[in-house]
Amino acid sequence: MGAEFCVLCGRSDVAIADGLCPDCYVKNNPLVRSKERPTVVICPTCGSRRIGQHWEGAGSSTLLTPEDLAPFLEPHEEVGIRKVVWTETGSNPLQRELEGAVLVRFRGTERTVLVKLIVKVDHRNCEDCSRRTGHYYTAVIQLRSEPGPPKESARELRERLAGLWDRAIPQARAEMRKALSWREELPEGWDFYLSETIAARGLARLMKTKIGGTLKESATLYGRKDGRDVYRVTLCLRVPRTAMASVPARSRQGTDRRDTDSAPSRQGHRAADSGLSSNGMLKR
Repeated sequence: MGAEFCVLCGRSDVAIADGLCPDCYVKNNPLVRSKERPTVVICPTCGSRRIGQHWEGAGSSTLLTPEDLAPFLEPHEEVGIRKVVWTETGSNPLQRELEGAVLVRFRGTERTVLVKLIVKVDHRNCEDCSRRTGHYYTAVIQLRSEPGPPKESARELRERLAGLWDRAIPQARAEMRKALSWREELPEGWDFYLSETIAARGLARLMKTKIGGTLKESATLYGRKDGRDVYRVTLCLRVPRTAMASVPARSRQGTDRRDTDSAPSRQGHRAADSGLSSNGMLKR
């Protein structure tokens, strides 16, 4: 029996499948296809992506990345994708036009194929950021000193309390820190507002363990939802003065104010630039 050969070019020195050599097969069959006009939904505040009905990846870039584009490539069943380099070829306020140089392995050889992709980028605040910008909360942790005559000014007291909080907060689990919406500076201490009650209870217990003091919880009826009462929880942690003495008070200028670095603007966040990431795998 003679060696198989390509019915188009006659080659017989390479693997033949369905009567065609790899080169002739590629000429008539795309190795990688792209989806038609997909959409990437990005939160411009925290960088999370909407995947189905859920938001994932908080803390990611607010710009389009190669990881966002990878799911839109549909390789042939015999193709393995090795690397993709994207180049932006055009853009407008509604979409991005891209070309991908895709390095693939097909039937024992590697080659580069070009793929064009048009992506709509939709910037939309995720649920957590919408709650923060709207000052939504379900629980508040009140950080106070223990009762008794003050031995320092109100400003020094707040600075010591803030120092204790900042020292302990890195040890909290990610979901607890994520639930923190904003904090307010008050004459008697600090109020920390959280969007999840379970996270607030866990964080308050952690602070009590790390800082010490007494913790009390109370609830206030806020409204009704689906026929059930909805409560907001207040957790008051009173810190002993012996713990506060371990943190030096720092002199700060200005008058008492809300902690504007932590409190979100009531007017919302400005949308981030919707351009592509400067990641080396994306080129303009």
